[in-house]
Amino acid sequence: MPDKLAKESGWLSESSVIGKIFSRRMLICIVLGFSSGLPLYLLINLISAWLRSSSVDLEDIGIFSAVAGVPYVWKFLWAPLLDRYDILRRGRRRSWMLLTQVILLILISLLGFFDPVKSYTAVLVICTLIAVASATQDVALDAYRREILPDNELGLGNSMFINAYRIAGMIPGGLSLILSDSLPWVLVFPLTALFMLPGIIASLVVREPATEHLPRTLLESVVQPFAEFVRRKGILGALGVIAFIFLYKFGDNMATAQATPFYIDMGYTKTQIGMVNKVVGLWSMVLGGIVGGILMLKIGINKALWLFGIGQIVTILGYVLIAHVWKHPDFIPGILNWLGSQGIYSGSVEFAFPSVFLLSLVVGAEALGAGLGTACFVAYMCRETNRAYVATQLALFTALSAIPRTVCVAFTGYAIKWAGWENFFIICYALAIPGMVMLIYIAPFHSKENIGE
Repeated sequence: MPDKLAKESGWLSESSVIGKIFSRRMLICIVLGFSSGLPLYLLINLISAWLRSSSVDLEDIGIFSAVAGVPYVWKFLWAPLLDRYDILRRGRRRSWMLLTQVILLILISLLGFFDPVKSYTAVLVICTLIAVASATQDVALDAYRREILPDNELGLGNSMFINAYRIAGMIPGGLSLILSDSLPWVLVFPLTALFMLPGIIASLVVREPATEHLPRTLLESVVQPFAEFVRRKGILGALGVIAFIFLYKFGDNMATAQATPFYIDMGYTKTQIGMVNKVVGLWSMVLGGIVGGILMLKIGINKALWLFGIGQIVTILGYVLIAHVWKHPDFIPGILNWLGSQGIYSGSVEFAFPSVFLLSLVVGAEALGAGLGTACFVAYMCRETNRAYVATQLALFTALSAIPRTVCVAFTGYAIKWAGWENFFIICYALAIPGMVMLIYIAPFHSKENIGE
C-alpha cells in the first residue's frame, strides 16, 4: 500500500525530483561513493600530512604521491579483467567490489605499524598496493553505477556519488587528522580503515545489474571497448574527448594535490585543518552536491560543465589569497581600512594570520566549486561510454582525468620550491583555462540534451 501511494503521489513519484533523490539507486550511489573516496583521500590528505609531520621533504612527498598514484592512471589496462571474469561467483561487479574493499581495510590498518622515515620503502609499497586496490575498486564501482542509472539520472546519481566520495574525504582529511594530535598512528590508521565497512556491507546486499554484453574472451574484452569508442566518435572526435578529459580538471587537481602541506606550511595546525575540513568543507559539499544534482536534472550535463567549471576555476584563487596574505599580513587590513575610508565597511579592523576564518572561506569555496565540477564531469564521462563496455571505457576516461593528480603531482614539490606557493597556484589557475575553452567544441552551451522527464 505505501508503495502504491508513493507512486500515485506527485512529489513522491519515481519521476519527480524528490522521488529520484530518495530512490534506492541514489542510496546505493551514496554508500559506494563513500567507499570509493576514503582510500583516495587517505593517500592525498592523511598520508601527506603524516609524511610532512614526520619531517619528510616536499619533494619526496610529491614523488611519493606520484608513485602511489600511478595505478589510478593505468587502471584501464586491467579493467578488461573486471568486464570478463566473475572471480567470487557473486556477479562481475559485486565480486570485484567486495574483494577490493576487504583488501583495502587490511592494507590501511597496516600503515600505522611503520615509521615513514625509517621504513620509507615499506610505506611506499603498502600505499602503492592501496592505490592498486582502490583504483580497481573504482573500476568496479563506476561500471556498477553506470549500469544501474538511466541516462537522465546520470547527473543526479554521479552528484550523489561524488558528494559521498568527498564526504568520505572528511575521515582521513578531518577526523583522522584530529585524532593524530592525540593518538598514535598505530591506532589512527586502523580506526580509519573501519570506515570501509559500509561499502563491504553494500557489496554483500546489493543486486548484480543486468548484463547487456558479456565478452566471450579476454581478447574481446580488451580490443572491443577501444574499437567501439573510436568507431562511434571518429578519430578526431575521440581525440577531442580524450584531450578534454585530461584538461578539464587539470588546474584544480594540481592545486588540491598539495593543499594539506600548503596549509601546514602556512602555520595552521593539523587540528585546525581537520576541524575546518570536517565542518565547513562537509556542509559546503553536501549543499553543492544536492543543489548541483538537482540542477543537472533541470539543465543537463552540458550547461553544468560550463557553470560548475567556472566555479571550479575561481576557487583556485582562494589558495592564491592565503599565500599572498601569508607573505603580506597587512594586505587584508589594508583593504578593510580602504573600504572604511570609502564608507563601505564600518567594522573594526582586526586580522591575524593564520586566520581560521580565511581558511574556512577558502576550504568551503573549494569544496563547493570543485565538488560541483567533479559531479558534472564524471556524469559526462559516464554518458560517453557504451553500456556494453562500460568498465573498460570508463576506466580509461577516469584514468586520463587522474593524470594531473598522480603523475604530474610528482613535479609540484619542485614547482613550489622554484616558484613559491603563490605563483604555483597562479600557474594552476592558468592550467585550468584550456579545459574550459574546449567546452565550445565538447559541450556547446545551447546544445539540446535529453535531460529527463
